[in-house]
Amino acid sequence: MEHDVARAPRLTESASAVFAVLAQAGTATRPQLASLARLSKPTVSSAVAELEGVHLAAHSGTSSGGTGRSAAVYRLGPAAGAVLAVDLGPALTRVRGCALDGTLLAEATGPRDDAADVVRDALSALPADAPLRTIVVAVGDVTPPQRMRPATAKAGPVFDAVTVALPPGVPVHLENNVNCAALAELHEGAARGRHTFGYLRIGVGIGLGIVVGGQVLAGANGAAGELARLPYPWDDDLEPRHEALEEYIGSRSLLRRAAEAWPESDGARPRTAEQLFTLAGQGSAAADAVVARHAVDVGRLAAAVTAVLDPGLLVLGGSTGAYPQLLPGVRAELERLSWPTEVVSSQVGDLGTVVGAARLAVARGVQTVTEAARTKD
Repeated sequence: MEHDVARAPRLTESASAVFAVLAQAGTATRPQLASLARLSKPTVSSAVAELEGVHLAAHSGTSSGGTGRSAAVYRLGPAAGAVLAVDLGPALTRVRGCALDGTLLAEATGPRDDAADVVRDALSALPADAPLRTIVVAVGDVTPPQRMRPATAKAGPVFDAVTVALPPGVPVHLENNVNCAALAELHEGAARGRHTFGYLRIGVGIGLGIVVGGQVLAGANGAAGELARLPYPWDDDLEPRHEALEEYIGSRSLLRRAAEAWPESDGARPRTAEQLFTLAGQGSAAADAVVARHAVDVGRLAAAVTAVLDPGLLVLGGSTGAYPQLLPGVRAELERLSWPTEVVSSQVGDLGTVVGAARLAVARGVQTVTEAARTKD
């Protein structure tokens, strides 16, 4: 299904400001819009009329106040459009389509190899008359823009396949998947109310989302938090290898260590992290020993992060990091090596990346509309 990708109409600065606060509020009366946008009531009335004229705002009912007087309530109009968020995960592709006020309009999930079809499914579920304002794609690595490559080899082939399914003419932005998940924890998860924290993802790979002052720290090259690049091992007789730390802590090595330590008397060895943690929870001594060792390793990585950032809070996420069974061992090792730092498990789970990507997409979508403001009031 084709989607309209028409450019947003040119707006006055006041209409642009009112649109932005209406998108954030969802619904609001004109007095509420005046307060949120810090504009006079006559200016807001003119701005709302302008937005209604181009279908960027619409009347959605009335609200009765304490004095018995009623006020018109407004919402975004049909021309405001929609955005798309795509999480190209290691195993699954998750897609969400949202209105510019954050309302969920469509979602789809499927195998990573079928990423293009998953994107098409989500697009087909969006309102056909809603202009698609922007698309955010979350990937494992993002190459700095000056290198003129959209993604590293970790996501390149799949990303190339997905682009075929995307409507032409819509701006596409690549974002780091760990940073997206950190945003989800900030707004909807374990870090709500905290303006500075670290989101430590441990799964197939490792990564760190750094939030300072409520904003994700990207770094000069967009590579802040790439823990895989930490030199490892540090030893007099060993040379650090490229991404060796990620290889050691990642889930593939975790399962290999479990296989090597698994006694024949315990039956079939665990083949997934989920099986390993389930067996540990059921009292398997072998599984518990592997999980305990993994917690120590993650605790040492957490100590390195704490030494550099002093984040105050670390949120553990990822396909292995999110298991609460790791918390006691991580906390103990971190306390042994560094100063007291709160450590909690992720609350958004596997949906964190697409939830955060959707937030970024909504923000960028609103920006595409408000940037159309070029005339003075």
